[in-house]
Amino acid sequence: MVLKCERPESVAGEMRWTVNGQDPTLNKVKYIISDDRRTLTVNNVNERDKGRYMCIIDRTIPYIQWQDIVIEPLPNIIVGENERKFQCVPQTVSLKCCEEKNRVEWTQITSDDEVTSEDGCITLKHTIKNGNCGSKSFTCRLTNPVLQGFTYTSKSVTVNKVNEEFTCKDGTLGDGKEGDTLTGPCKKGKEGTIKYRCRSGEWESEESNCVLQVIKDLEKEVKVLDVQDIPVFVAELSNATEKNDKEITQSSVTVQTIVGILVKVADVSQNITINQPVMEDFLKTVDILVSTLAIDTWKKLNNDNRTDDTSTALLSAIEIISSRLTNSDFRIIETSIELNRNVTTSSSYSRISNLPNSTTEIQIPEIPVSTLITVIVFTSLDNVLPTRDTSTRCTYDISKSDVRINGDVVVVQVDNKIINTIFLTFDITDQSLGNPQCVFWNFSLNTWDSTGCEVKPSMYETGKITCECNHTTSFSILMSPFSIDHKALAYVTYIGVAISMASLIICLIIETIVWKVVRRNDTSYMQHVSIVNIAVSLLIANICFIIGAAIAEQEQPTSVGRCSPVVFFMHFFYLALFFWMLMSALLLFYRTVMVLSQMSRAKRMVIAFIVGYGAPLLIAVITVASTAGNQNYVSKRNACWLNWFESKALLAFVIPALTIVAITLVVLIVVLYKMLRRGVGAATQPDEKHALVVIARCVAILTPIFGLTWGFGIGTMVSEELGIHVVFALLNSLQGFFILVFGTLLDSKIRDALAGRLSLRNLTSSNRTRSTNAGPSSSSGQDLFLRRRNEYNLSTASIFTTASSNCSYSSDTFMNA
Repeated sequence: MVLKCERPESVAGEMRWTVNGQDPTLNKVKYIISDDRRTLTVNNVNERDKGRYMCIIDRTIPYIQWQDIVIEPLPNIIVGENERKFQCVPQTVSLKCCEEKNRVEWTQITSDDEVTSEDGCITLKHTIKNGNCGSKSFTCRLTNPVLQGFTYTSKSVTVNKVNEEFTCKDGTLGDGKEGDTLTGPCKKGKEGTIKYRCRSGEWESEESNCVLQVIKDLEKEVKVLDVQDIPVFVAELSNATEKNDKEITQSSVTVQTIVGILVKVADVSQNITINQPVMEDFLKTVDILVSTLAIDTWKKLNNDNRTDDTSTALLSAIEIISSRLTNSDFRIIETSIELNRNVTTSSSYSRISNLPNSTTEIQIPEIPVSTLITVIVFTSLDNVLPTRDTSTRCTYDISKSDVRINGDVVVVQVDNKIINTIFLTFDITDQSLGNPQCVFWNFSLNTWDSTGCEVKPSMYETGKITCECNHTTSFSILMSPFSIDHKALAYVTYIGVAISMASLIICLIIETIVWKVVRRNDTSYMQHVSIVNIAVSLLIANICFIIGAAIAEQEQPTSVGRCSPVVFFMHFFYLALFFWMLMSALLLFYRTVMVLSQMSRAKRMVIAFIVGYGAPLLIAVITVASTAGNQNYVSKRNACWLNWFESKALLAFVIPALTIVAITLVVLIVVLYKMLRRGVGAATQPDEKHALVVIARCVAILTPIFGLTWGFGIGTMVSEELGIHVVFALLNSLQGFFILVFGTLLDSKIRDALAGRLSLRNLTSSNRTRSTNAGPSSSSGQDLFLRRRNEYNLSTASIFTTASSNCSYSSDTFMNA
């Protein structure tokens, strides 16, 4: 809504606005005043914005312009089906038009038509005569002439009179044949439609989408809900729900509508602090929705054929709004819900439910003092959340299975503190059921999940079940949006990372020892520069991973402040690992395909470091800049890593990583093709086995070094199966070991250099001495050794400038040849 204030030429002074006596500048989101102060814009207008708007020019006698603004909801004219069929025989059909707050009238009627009024609705009785077939349209509109020019102030109905026989006949709904469907209006006070189907000569109601008008009005209002209006709005919703509890709990579409309203309120509430009265009204509404009156409704909503996940949305809304509670102690108790908000005063926490027929106990043995903790106990949420098998991820038909929620449902939230273990003791609702399983609701999988929780067997005989829950992180989160928490996966991850880090340290030590030897040749030099940088990047990334895992294990949800620096460096160095792998692949391509092209060592080094570290830094910085503002940079679920569910920031790692893997695959194929072609085409090479040995060796070396095993990460992106994640975690956590073996130890030049540095030459010297003592042939033998050694050095120099530069390890092959 835009209001303009005109300043008379003779009036001077500062201009200001008031809305119902209040200064609109206090709410700069709702109200926007132009720079010249003449225009006031009101955003997200609703009925609460009605009242007196004043433009005031301050002077000795203030100059005031004012206007009383009346805001009403749009008219809701209900006429039912817009087109209806009737058999063209003498009969009278009825067309009903209702509008709750405005007077309406039928137009385009004849003298034979009769209009009656009853309970705010008008009914047109249209007479069909023999021979008067065809179509006739009637319009129901508001009687207020000021509003008649708007499209929303009228609705039309067309009556089609046809010469056909019909099975189902109704003077209001229309006629139809067996199996036909049509829609009809809801009763007064409700909005929506009812679907009818023709069965056995009768129109039977098949599906009702009628929602109470008061709830429908609140649904429209919540779409433009402002933060400051939340207390009043939630109170109105609570009152409307309490007054109409029986009708609401028997209508699945009304329950869905109210859940949608609660979700919207929870979303808006993330910008404010929720006090006790607002939370009480919120939980009063929830208490009615989850009451025993709504059991059949929730069974219908949780049917396998539905995908709207109303129950999950409700639980999520409760958790979101409860995370915004004020920092004070209070308790809320409803019929089936108890909320306790406390600031801990000791190093442990214990609470027993005060709800009827519930003694659920929550214990946290170690918790920092002055920690804000919220515990919500539900005794009837088992009627709401579906029973789903945690292994097959499918919904059970409760009527055909003994699997069910056999106790209370508890929500525990701790504000930004480190919690390692929580004990939950539940009453067993049905003593005839066995095989207990401690579970929590996994929002990412939309099912109950037992990961990280276990039953304490010593409590079976007491009529209670005690659950111990804790969570660890997993390496496979690096490539996967799933957070799989399993001991086997954790062991594989941490043992693999330890081996990887030890291997990388050994690799760097070896490279330091033999550096003067490997740098004599340009290609060998660049190859080992890449290996060193790959090792350094992976080593630092693994260190960051261990730090992040420690943070994630200590606190849930993960702390944005503590995780963000770790995630940034982990993201950067893992990307650097891939980009240096890319440089190794490009070097191989350059020395194999572009044999005649020459580039100086300095230029290659500059390009390598710009690509190896510049590109990862750019990607990491852009990721932070685009997601950190919304607090969606770091994952909020069980891991100190890039966010997936809210911002998809994880794609900033996945896409570059898998793209580089794909490029490396292409390079490998091209290189092997070139090598095979040259090996087969050489007439001087009678032994085809040589080419096959070269191909096999290069495949064995390049595949792990260039990170092709990261391709297994694609499987973790689409599956939460433990086996896939274990294989992926094993292969990738051992990348450091692969680099040590294939990048360092299998290089014969490095082995020769190490042998020399480790004083193995003394053994060679001893052999020479024995040969000299044996006779005159020793001199020629020594000359032969020196000559062959020189020939080897010459061969090596030529190898790296010809086709054999496909692999920096090819000196072994040429020596054997």
